[in-house]
Amino acid sequence: MELHHEFTVPVPVDDAWHALLDIERVAPCLPGASVEEYDGKTVTGSVKVKVGPVTVTYRGTAVFEEQDGTAHRMVLVASGRETRGQGTARATVTGELSERDGGTAVSVRTDLTVTGRPAQFGRGVLAEVGDRLVGQFAACLAERLSERERATDGTTEPSAPAGPETEPEPLDLFRTAGVPVAKRAAGVLAAVAVAAVVVEGVRRRRRSHRPATRRR
Repeated sequence: MELHHEFTVPVPVDDAWHALLDIERVAPCLPGASVEEYDGKTVTGSVKVKVGPVTVTYRGTAVFEEQDGTAHRMVLVASGRETRGQGTARATVTGELSERDGGTAVSVRTDLTVTGRPAQFGRGVLAEVGDRLVGQFAACLAERLSERERATDGTTEPSAPAGPETEPEPLDLFRTAGVPVAKRAAGVLAAVAVAAVVVEGVRRRRRSHRPATRRR
């Protein structure tokens, strides 16, 4: 599926460009994301997604296939796999930055392919979650860039150095998408859970009613 999002940040385009390439700094703006390693081109990390009592963790890599500082255009290809399951996710993300009213307009086009449990949620649910995530990310990024700008101007004190890195909280679908959307997604997981319980119950009954082996 293809998703398209746009947002603005209140800094010049060159500043926004360099900020978006500072992966370690912007990663905390995306709930559930954790960066383990970044060499300037390849990012290795994980993303945790929570739906009710179920948490799905994807581990994988993202590679910058294009970084055009003149055109302010980047292409990122990411792929990941569930750590406890067969589900996969692959995305090609194209980002373009342009000047707008003294700030920067960011256009993001995502070609997303998902298999496994999240794929059953449908395009509508994933699109709504994507919209809300991008909104949260844009607000967080704008705040961080504004803080940096004020610190540079000397109007505020620079933020204190970050403490020891902690494990990020999973992306909570209920809180991110809202209860109505999350319930549609959770319904799929609930059905899977009920089916699993029923199957396990049948297996146990079969084992309990299985005739004892006769001894010779």
